[in-house]
Amino acid sequence: MKKYILQSLRLTAVLLVLLCVIYPLIVAFAGKLTKGNGGGEKITKNGQVVGYALLGQSFTKPQYFWGRPSAVGYKADGSGGSNKGPSNPDYLKEVNSRIDSLLKYHPYLKRSDIPADMVTASGSGLDPNISVEGAAIQIKRVAMYRKLNEQDVADLVKKTVKGPVLGLFGPSSINVLELNIALDNLKK
Repeated sequence: MKKYILQSLRLTAVLLVLLCVIYPLIVAFAGKLTKGNGGGEKITKNGQVVGYALLGQSFTKPQYFWGRPSAVGYKADGSGGSNKGPSNPDYLKEVNSRIDSLLKYHPYLKRSDIPADMVTASGSGLDPNISVEGAAIQIKRVAMYRKLNEQDVADLVKKTVKGPVLGLFGPSSINVLELNIALDNLKK
């Protein structure tokens, strides 16, 4: 029995060093190689940090593009989905409420024109991106509220589209914060 206790203690010591010292150092080093040096890629406007590239924010004013809904109110400290399935009556009520809200500000749309990402929350509740279709349905509203030419706003949307990762993985998307900053910088 003494033999097994010593083996267990040695294994515990090795795993403690490996998992509590070496692994965190490797992760920290890898983080230093990223764009934000491990602190997240900051987005600035007029020299001030206004957000992070990988964290969604709430935009509710009609002159801005709106992001994907959040199940956690865009709070990074409590990320997560709603855990409600597509047949849950509360979830369906919430989605229908989001659809009604979108239709209120976009009367030119039909329910079937609304992309799913504009009315459903992401798994983390912090998704900073929307689909190209999600931005396209908002162009008319944003142009109207800002008194801009629709084509100018559409061109701006096209400029902010990010393609699939490595040109292969995932759909094209648009970072809402970056789009709204570019929109603020657009001349009338």
